[in-house]
Amino acid sequence: MPPRELADKISRILREHGHQAYLVGGCVRDLELGREPLDFDITTDAHPERVQELFPGSLAIGAQFGVVMVVEEGAQAEVATFRSDVGYSDGRHPDSVVYASTAREDVFRRDFTINGLLLDPLTREVFDYVGGRDDLRAGVIRAIGDPERRFTEDKLRMVRAVRFAARFGFVIEPKTFAAVAKLAPEIHVVSAERLRDELTKILTEGAARRGFELLDETGLLAQVLPAIAKMKGVEQPPQYHPEGDVWIHTRMMLDMLPAGASSTRAWGVLLHDVGKPPTFTPAAGPGTRIRFDGHVEVGTKMSEDIGRALRFPNADIEQIAALVANHLRFKDVPQMRPSTLKRFVRLPHFEEHLELHRLDCLSSHRNLENYEMVRKFIAETPPEEVRPARLVTGDDLKALGYTPGPEFKAILRTVEDAQLDGRLSSHADALQFIRIQFPKR
Repeated sequence: MPPRELADKISRILREHGHQAYLVGGCVRDLELGREPLDFDITTDAHPERVQELFPGSLAIGAQFGVVMVVEEGAQAEVATFRSDVGYSDGRHPDSVVYASTAREDVFRRDFTINGLLLDPLTREVFDYVGGRDDLRAGVIRAIGDPERRFTEDKLRMVRAVRFAARFGFVIEPKTFAAVAKLAPEIHVVSAERLRDELTKILTEGAARRGFELLDETGLLAQVLPAIAKMKGVEQPPQYHPEGDVWIHTRMMLDMLPAGASSTRAWGVLLHDVGKPPTFTPAAGPGTRIRFDGHVEVGTKMSEDIGRALRFPNADIEQIAALVANHLRFKDVPQMRPSTLKRFVRLPHFEEHLELHRLDCLSSHRNLENYEMVRKFIAETPPEEVRPARLVTGDDLKALGYTPGPEFKAILRTVEDAQLDGRLSSHADALQFIRIQFPKR
């Protein structure tokens, strides 16, 4: 069932049972902008237990805050009871919830005017009590009511203001901007998971560069990702980076991230040079240049630390760190032995490594020779040559009289390297190779 169809069905059933029901928030905003909403939210005067009674099987994902998720035929819609929140002492959750009697009251507790629109799903009439339609037309992100109060209620709203401004190409209204700048140091009360998800959306919604520029301009960047803020003003050798410092280079790469980019690819782009600021060494004199010795190793460790701090899944941390760890290897491609190149392109999700390299080149020297060389190699090399069946196994080594242990791994890797280089092609040749290369003592 399409999400819109489910939302209309929920609204109709609520109305049939004497309740108010309106589409609210981002779905109405997107419809007003001519965009197809990804999610549909419904606001109603029906209390959570009544919603669950009318929709058996619904999920009480936040019933204590008046929120129920209705799921049907693969579609879902969030149903929230009209409410007025009373106090946010932790800057994250309401201290208590008081249900309201009208949708108008409910709107005034929401974050931004563009998200405060209501749509009658039956008549398609839009109700605007906060000037959201005017702000949509003007391209403005404006907090509803007092900006400082809105952000004090939920500090993550500061990052959301940046995300919406970047995503839609809007500006942040001056008072709202000033409130973000003032309260930015308080962003740390937000859970790592919520912050991670919001930053990932900024990176993957198609306006990553503008998003991170706004994070910087509001003072949020130095709070949420100080390692990225430290890229500003870190010069690079002009013969390799005519574009300028590390911050400029990184923003140019972010500018080329398309909407829908994978989260690991996007974070890999953001963090690939995170090790440069702490390893910066200025040119020492004529004939020398700026250096970043060890920046890959340092950056890999930093990316792992950032991933853990933001509570990324382990698999994502590993992939992001791998992107950072391997991004300079492309410069060695012309000199790589066949075995080394084959192992390189066998890295998990190698397409992300290749795309990171392409953006890295286009944001600096613009030389894509190595990128094209790897693409050609992948296109022309049969998969069975890149990942051939093993010629020997550990059982073969035991049959030859070798004792299981650390040497096994070295022998098997050496045999596979010879196989990938084209020097071995049969089981018998591999066994003879082992006898010669690894004589038993």
